[in-house]
Amino acid sequence: MNVNMPRPSWMWIYGVVGLMILGYYLFNGSNEAPLPSDWTTVERMVEEGEVEKIRIMNRDAAQVFLTKEAVRKYRNDPEDKRYRRMPETGVQLTFTIGSVDSFREDLSAAERASGHNVPVIYENQDKGWSNLLINLLPWVLIIGVWFFLMRSMSRNAGGGAGGGIMNVGKAKAQVFDKDNSKRVTFKDVAGLEEAKVEIMEIVDFLKKSDKYKELGAKIPKGALLVGPPGTGKTLLAKAVAGEANVPFLSISGSDFVEMFVGVGASRVRDLFEQAKQKAPCIVFIDEIDAIGRARGKNAGFSGNDERENTLNQLLTEMDGFQTNQGVIVLAATNRADILDKALMRAGRFDRQIEVGLPDVKEREEIFDVHLRPLKLDPQLDRAFLARQTPGFSGADIANVCNEAALIAARHNKKYVAKEDFLAAIDRIVGGLERKNKIITDEEKRVIAYHEAGHATVSWILENASPLIKVTIIPRGKALGAAWYLPEERQITTREQLLDELAATLGGRVSEQLTFGQVSTGALNDLERVTKQAYAMVAYYGMSESVGTLSYYDSTGQSDMALTKPYSERTAQQIDAEAKRVIETAYAMAEKVLREHADGLRELAELLLEREVVFTEDVERIFGKRKKDMLREAKEAAAKAAEEAEGNVSGGFRAEGSEAGGTGDAGAKASDAAMGAAVAAGAADDAATDAAAGAKTAAATFGKPGEPGTAGKSAAEADAGASRSETR
Repeated sequence: MNVNMPRPSWMWIYGVVGLMILGYYLFNGSNEAPLPSDWTTVERMVEEGEVEKIRIMNRDAAQVFLTKEAVRKYRNDPEDKRYRRMPETGVQLTFTIGSVDSFREDLSAAERASGHNVPVIYENQDKGWSNLLINLLPWVLIIGVWFFLMRSMSRNAGGGAGGGIMNVGKAKAQVFDKDNSKRVTFKDVAGLEEAKVEIMEIVDFLKKSDKYKELGAKIPKGALLVGPPGTGKTLLAKAVAGEANVPFLSISGSDFVEMFVGVGASRVRDLFEQAKQKAPCIVFIDEIDAIGRARGKNAGFSGNDERENTLNQLLTEMDGFQTNQGVIVLAATNRADILDKALMRAGRFDRQIEVGLPDVKEREEIFDVHLRPLKLDPQLDRAFLARQTPGFSGADIANVCNEAALIAARHNKKYVAKEDFLAAIDRIVGGLERKNKIITDEEKRVIAYHEAGHATVSWILENASPLIKVTIIPRGKALGAAWYLPEERQITTREQLLDELAATLGGRVSEQLTFGQVSTGALNDLERVTKQAYAMVAYYGMSESVGTLSYYDSTGQSDMALTKPYSERTAQQIDAEAKRVIETAYAMAEKVLREHADGLRELAELLLEREVVFTEDVERIFGKRKKDMLREAKEAAAKAAEEAEGNVSGGFRAEGSEAGGTGDAGAKASDAAMGAAVAAGAADDAATDAAAGAKTAAATFGKPGEPGTAGKSAAEADAGASRSETR
């Protein structure tokens, strides 16, 4: 349909209705209307023989026709001027009768008195306006419906919103033109430095395409942004369009799906047609896994035919345009493993750009962006906030900032302070405090020893995450919780996983040792350690009995829910090994709690007294952690070596210095170097852990949707705390 088609006007409809009303009066009306009268007047006229006939309409109204002589008489009567407007022809008078029977009796009496016989005619006729409306109503309805359909079909006929009935096959893409004043650039995107570097090629091609064409180079047709939710994939795609100063067409994968067959493929065609008209431009398809899932699944069902048709059309369109047309397709997903292989081949989505969770430095930059509109405490340390939010995505950090501002406003503060951010993190991680929840003293004691067990084991074991705070105040569904600060690791060793499992089981072991029985409060702990134990055995190859085998499917294309890739005997071995791993971790936790029974008791009683215990209290009870002591020793040794090195350099530069002075400096340097070497050797494990990265493991650890991540899982670090159970 033509984009410039003029909108239909209501005026011609008004004109048609007016002409119909005018025609009705022209053909059915007269210039002069009959005069209203009554039976007394008409009775006198009947007695004088002036009535020619009477017509009864609808059994309630009488129309009187007078003789010509009577009409002239009354119209020319100088004394009674009301009859001058009497019509010369047709009906001269009208009056209302009570009933037909009474009218017949009165008329018969008048006829007998005068000797004149007056004919009476009975007719049924619709009233004027009702007749007009009844005649016009069908035409008005037909014209109105037709007009509504025309307006609906012509609305947004040029594409874009696709709201009309004729636009059901139009793509619902949001178009951000290059002259938009609210353009997003890379300055608005904090972090994601590696992704920015990789995607800058696309920006450079759109800006300086001639440079590539002269060399015969071909820019990738598409790039797939892969990463967890909330990491800024959509924002990064908008920044690419903003940097290149080209139009940006954004659409969600679910927008292609409709109740009508064939609509998805039609919208794909329309989307690329719009893109070619606006080239050079960027097409961004968010959540492409809604239409890009691997084909061939559930072949016995036809419910996926429409989605597969949409995918086929997308594959065809991505093959249909040339690289020199200036149309770049970007797509985002957090499930790249389930996408169709044809979609990932060269020539379509050539590149996969990882948009992962930010590290501590990137989180600090993201905090800088989201803290700009807030009125902050001048002493607020952004680096501290970044360290307190491991595993948080950009969207999570934005939520923390907004929640902190709401908390500050709720307490009528003039600025947002550090404690507001900590309260916001706690609320997002564990939920809202429920201080009014009714808990018996016995239950509170069990909860206190349970949480103290977690805190004790995690503090003593070297590879467990350091404790931030532990509380027995209910939050959300949890009756108690402990917050930890997980180290940002890229890989995790077997010893680290075992320590994490032991810390997770610390609450149940504490209940067993203290009360001689266990409760249902460890349900969440048992669920997590079970998943992690099976992951260690079946995925990570950390079992001598099963061997260095992995049954993890990173492609997501297998049907492991229906058939397992191993025999029943192997399944029994996996079950036995997973149980052995959990028993080993249980024994580790039990050993720690028996050796530190007094500290466990003191910590639990402190929890019952205060309800919240922080790192300082745990350190006062158990002393500094071994890893912290090694790290401090290494830092002190490195600082001493650096100072001694400076003294040596100063001794050699000093002119005329005595040999003794230089020798003293050399001795200090030697001693410091030896101290540094000793500390470095003693703290080798600490150095290894310090070099570790974020909550997720590089290739196999902590993938989205990966089972068995209880000990150091993405889900734990996402919350900023490694544990929170529901009783």
